[in-house]
Amino acid sequence: MPHLSRRSLLISTASLGLVSAFPLHAETLPPIHVAKGTGCECCSAWVENLRSEGFTVTEEELYGMLLINYKLDNGIPQRMTSCHTGKIDGYMIEGHVPAADIRRLLQDRPDAIGLAVPGMPYGSPGMGDETNRDAYEVFLIARDGTTSVFTSYPEA
Repeated sequence: MPHLSRRSLLISTASLGLVSAFPLHAETLPPIHVAKGTGCECCSAWVENLRSEGFTVTEEELYGMLLINYKLDNGIPQRMTSCHTGKIDGYMIEGHVPAADIRRLLQDRPDAIGLAVPGMPYGSPGMGDETNRDAYEVFLIARDGTTSVFTSYPEA
């Protein structure tokens, strides 16, 4: 049986403390399912952004009216639509919503349908360089279909 020195014990204990100080996001975040159109590069870039932020993502391609109906059937107002729609822990995520806003939604747990970034603003996740982004807003969609600003991102 190998001998455990005092130095090895201290290093092991310190390493364990460091590992526990940085929990893995994938263990604490629920999975997100993303419905998107075929061959959309910005949808794929948004999915990759979520994965790099610790989310586990499944994907599904829906065509034309199937995707539009999926959005509407899940409470996304037409004026809030974008190219892809995520579903996570009972919430809908429409468009290029940043991972930080999804985390905040999951933490705060408002009584709402979810979040939306309508259109495809340049510099939002999956839509180009964030350091050169256009100003955009993330909206909270209430159960009655009304919206309010959840987060504002200034032009960079």
